[in-house]
Amino acid sequence: MKFENLLIEIAANYATITINRPKKLNALNIATIQELHEAFKSLDADATVKAIIITGSGDKAFVAGADISEFAHFSVEEGERLARNGQEMLFNFVQNLKTPVIAAVNGFALGGGLELAMASHFRIASDNAKMGLPEVSLGVIPGYGGTQRLAQLIGKGKAMELVMTAGMISAEDALRYGLVNYVTTQEELLPLAQKLISKIARNSSVAIASAIKAMNDLYTDGVNGFETEIIEFGKCFGTTDFKEGTSAFLEKRKANFPGK
Repeated sequence: MKFENLLIEIAANYATITINRPKKLNALNIATIQELHEAFKSLDADATVKAIIITGSGDKAFVAGADISEFAHFSVEEGERLARNGQEMLFNFVQNLKTPVIAAVNGFALGGGLELAMASHFRIASDNAKMGLPEVSLGVIPGYGGTQRLAQLIGKGKAMELVMTAGMISAEDALRYGLVNYVTTQEELLPLAQKLISKIARNSSVAIASAIKAMNDLYTDGVNGFETEIIEFGKCFGTTDFKEGTSAFLEKRKANFPGK
């Protein structure tokens, strides 16, 4: 895969997507959102990829926001279409991906950058990371799911405060609020992500995909997450991974999951 704004590296059992627009602090423009969609779609279809890391190039920014120059003169209709297309093409798409996505936040994650990190299945951060949704300082609100996911992750009151003040929080604050799972040095960020992936990769990718769906449905309007869990639990009994996992347990050996 070759992209103008992304770097893709595929290792033995995982892939790393690096947003590579250093002169723009990796800001998301429409072209980059399209490329990210294509990259995630392709990697999700690759059975050898057990997890995906998403990060930014350099040591200053994960993604420092959206490319404001692209939409500064949009109409109401164009603004709504921008948000709808972006949510469907990238942010909701990533959240519902079957392959686990870890956001390695290596600097500023503002606006669309924090929204991309929040759409990932979980987040880790370097100790220099700063996060926030500063959109109201531009006379607009987060449009890529930020108002929804931030409240889900850290609670309504603190999310309201961060959005209303357009403030930034440190990596340590993000850890305390439950926005990120771990904070480490810049140098240890990707090795930590790889260590977590090594734990993920030894488990059933089919079961992990079912777990992602069940947990996501807890936050989907009109969908009963408990019912999804029951259905996905039942489906697991028909998989080769279930047969391998239970056989390995009973035979006291390490499971070798085929991912089927």
